[in-house]
Amino acid sequence: MDVILLERVSKLGQMGEVVSVKEGYARNFLLPQGKALRASKDNIARFEADKAQLEARNLETRKEAEKLAGSLEGQSFVLIRQAADSGALYGSVTPRDTADAAAEAGFTIDKRQIDLGRPIKELGLHTVVVHLHPEVEVEIKLNVARSQEEAEIQAAGKSIQELAAEEEAQAEFEIAELFDDIGGATMDQFDDPRGPEPRESEDGEGRNEPL
Repeated sequence: MDVILLERVSKLGQMGEVVSVKEGYARNFLLPQGKALRASKDNIARFEADKAQLEARNLETRKEAEKLAGSLEGQSFVLIRQAADSGALYGSVTPRDTADAAAEAGFTIDKRQIDLGRPIKELGLHTVVVHLHPEVEVEIKLNVARSQEEAEIQAAGKSIQELAAEEEAQAEFEIAELFDDIGGATMDQFDDPRGPEPRESEDGEGRNEPL
C-alpha cells in the first residue's frame, strides 16, 4: 500500500514522502495514529494544502519533546519485581510498567513511545529507548530488582548474581577455615610432648592410664 507520511517515521521516511508499506502496518499503525494517509490524489492534494500547518505543528511538538528530553535523558527508574535466585523474573516488564514508573517520578510518557528492544525478563539494569517525537529520542535505564536494597546494589554496578556468587564463596571460605581450626586443634592434642594428663588410681597413686 502507498501512503503519504504526515510526519517523520523512523526507518521509513520524512514528512511528505510517499512510501510503500505492508497493508497491515498501514491499517494497524500508520493510519490510525495519524502518521500517514493513503496516497490517493485527493490526499496528496490535502497534504499540500495543509503542509505549512503540519510543519508548524511538528516544530512545536518537537520543541516540547526536546525540553522533556533534556530532563529525561539518562534517568533511572526502579521497578520492584519478584524473581528467582537465578535472576529470572516471574513475568516480564512491559512498556506500561515503564510508563507508570516514569509517571511516579513526575515524567509523562505514553507507553507507545517506549521501545524495550527485547522483552525484559530478568533482574538488572536495562537500557530503554523513549521516542518522544519522530525526531527526538532519549535513553533511560530500568533498575529491575527484588527490593530497594538490591536496586541500590545494582545501581552501584554490581549484579545480584555476582553478589550471590561472592556470598557463596565467602561461606565456603568460612567453612574451610572452621575445618582447618578443628583439624589444627586435634593435631595439637596428639603432638603434645607431655603426653596425656596422669590419672589417679584407686590407691591414690598417680599413674598414667589410657583414657
